[in-house]
Amino acid sequence: MATREDITRSLHETVERVGLVGGDFDLASDEREVADLERRSAEPGYWDNQDVAQHEMRRLGELKSDLETWDKITQASDDLTVLLEMSNEDSALLEEIESELDAILTQLDSLELQSALDGPHDGSNAILVIHSGEGGVDAQDWASMLSRMYLRWGQRRGFKTDLLDSTAGDEAGIKNATIEVQGPNAYGLLKGEGGSHRLVRLSPFDSAHRRHTAFALVEVIPEIENDTEIDLKPDDVRVDTYRSSGAGGQHVNKTDSAVRLTHLPSGIVVTCQNERSQTQNRETAYKILRSRLLELKLKAEAEERSELKGTLTAAGFGSRIRSYVIHPYTQVTDHRTETSVGDAQRVLDGGLDPFIDAYLHMLITPAEVAT
Repeated sequence: MATREDITRSLHETVERVGLVGGDFDLASDEREVADLERRSAEPGYWDNQDVAQHEMRRLGELKSDLETWDKITQASDDLTVLLEMSNEDSALLEEIESELDAILTQLDSLELQSALDGPHDGSNAILVIHSGEGGVDAQDWASMLSRMYLRWGQRRGFKTDLLDSTAGDEAGIKNATIEVQGPNAYGLLKGEGGSHRLVRLSPFDSAHRRHTAFALVEVIPEIENDTEIDLKPDDVRVDTYRSSGAGGQHVNKTDSAVRLTHLPSGIVVTCQNERSQTQNRETAYKILRSRLLELKLKAEAEERSELKGTLTAAGFGSRIRSYVIHPYTQVTDHRTETSVGDAQRVLDGGLDPFIDAYLHMLITPAEVAT
């Protein structure tokens, strides 16, 4: 157990940190938003538009949870200050204070990450698009491994994950895949995953078993919850149907259930074939298309802001963000935050949280991270 002096110093640092973290949150604004949402939800006809109502109720729940957590933290830190003054050298009481301090620090870590999830679409579901890159069949296998990694990550967090579309590779793996991740702050948590992912390993497809490097590209797109956010004109979209080549049981290759949408003004093409019916595939494809158009809009706005500031932005999806080395040693390294994990298999099994947390912390304190 730590000494009383150590606990006193730790408590003072924690109280100071509570004040700093609290400054990142506009608590008064959150309280006003809670009151406004509660007032609106009580109005007649509020649930006529269920999509909007459900989105706002989810937002209300998140705000209430954050405010409740913050109240508990501030009260707990005040209580511990009083307890410490009473403790003298009571070892049992000091041990209790030390344990409570650890709990407060864990909650503070969580709230700090929440402050990095304040973007307009951070609370949305996410759509991941994975493309095989340089490296031939190894790259296609690598794209399949990444797809599995993100599906496992979502499942670990209790999120709903769906493989919406995929194209099989020439010999193994996949050429591309589209994954939907549904859960609180799914896009905000995954937004840092966009970029080029590099794999180094002994290739199982090389008869000489030599070391190969493969690349795959990951795009992360916020899923649109409100159709009015993107004006999608029917005349701007060409709809093609074809026979599914993926999952679908008895309907595979028997009905034209797969759907391809081409947005003529932008040239964006979206396909979906993993649902059971053409209607479901069409609905899902339109959802993805709207999200991709939103991504295009957000990217244009970001470039405009960058030009106005007179700054240059790094290459987006083309930038290498992470390396996964399986031979001659095992290590996964994020090149932006310098976070490393030695157990590569654990990461590939969905253990992405150390990298996600480090990226969000980087957004909070960018000046402290080397570029």
